[in-house]
Amino acid sequence: MENSLEQLRKENEVLDIFCNLVTIPSPSLKEEKVIEWILKFCQTNNITARCDAYGNVYIQVPSTDETKEPLMLSSHMDVVGDDSPVELLFDGQFIKANGRTLGADDKVGVACALMLAKELTNNTYSHGGLEITFTRDEETGMSGVEHVEFDKIQSKYILVCDADKLGQLQISGASYTNAKITVKGLKGGHSGIDIGDKTRLNAAKLISELLAEFPQGAYYTDETGVITSCNLGAVVAGGVQNSIASIVEKGIKTNDYITEIFKKTSTNIINTLGMASYSIRSASVQKENELKELMSSIVDKFNKKYEDLAIAEIEFEVHLLPFEKADDDRIEIAHTRACKNAGLENKIESFHAGAETHIYCHNKNANGETFMPSLLGLADVYNMHSAEEKVDYNTLLKGYEVIKNTFEEFNK
Repeated sequence: MENSLEQLRKENEVLDIFCNLVTIPSPSLKEEKVIEWILKFCQTNNITARCDAYGNVYIQVPSTDETKEPLMLSSHMDVVGDDSPVELLFDGQFIKANGRTLGADDKVGVACALMLAKELTNNTYSHGGLEITFTRDEETGMSGVEHVEFDKIQSKYILVCDADKLGQLQISGASYTNAKITVKGLKGGHSGIDIGDKTRLNAAKLISELLAEFPQGAYYTDETGVITSCNLGAVVAGGVQNSIASIVEKGIKTNDYITEIFKKTSTNIINTLGMASYSIRSASVQKENELKELMSSIVDKFNKKYEDLAIAEIEFEVHLLPFEKADDDRIEIAHTRACKNAGLENKIESFHAGAETHIYCHNKNANGETFMPSLLGLADVYNMHSAEEKVDYNTLLKGYEVIKNTFEEFNK
């Protein structure tokens, strides 16, 4: 099996680059060895490359036609996993690592970008130039892309090569906002002695009533998929204080704290506090604002109903701004043609999570133009971020063909 992979590596340089990259462990903020390998590869192949102060790598292949625009590729160099050795396993179709994450996320993107840079450096066909940015720390904090020297980049269009399926073109991505709801009963009391007092409302019951009015799940969808959603994350209410204090005091260790807390909850209290948290994701600012207004109106309605008896509050915390769909479809057209030329049908969609696209789309290039990113898939990667992660090597080879075709179509 090992010999067959070695033979394939000799026949397919992009596969060889990929295998070299994944055998270099590069957990987040410990990417030094893979950065060193990339810079050496560039030096050996006469490719212009440099690092910034944060450790992001920048590659530039000069334009051969100044009437055309440059295009940028972006991938991240860090992987989920530790810095233990990587032993490759191959079954004739899939490449994986023995007992750990492979790192195909995102070394598929890095390998394809390096291969294209090498080909263009040794090819004089007409193009507007290629820029490549390899970032650090995408997996844990996206601090690498936040330190990118945006004002030194000439390209307006960016292909972020970090999706997990061949042929994907993701043209919008969801924001991430937390909604935090608090319900307070203005009078508490004893569940026996005071239970007949109708002015003593139980906050645990009230927050259940309030949450029943909120939407759950997909809020808005279109032809590209789920655009806006709302998900209940947690509810904390009732007589849990003594139970939690007991767990802390006794130092109880368990994998099921919820059950442990539930065993000792107090039921002799008319509760005065209930809290809940939601995640809101949206690839549309308009739809996110619409959802927030709906949730706020439900809270307002609740407060009118229980005036002088209880009060509810809602707060929104924005953690990641959305990557919204652009009106410009130039990349969609180029990618569709590129896939067709490679014998594939692409899939244009929205993705309901965050990526480096979300940072690029809120920044400007050296010419003051707002970046227009898209998220591309260049291979079929399975079980991402787990010890069972694997990549279909045939799709990686086809993915390189797609990215090369896309660059060519962009330059027509």
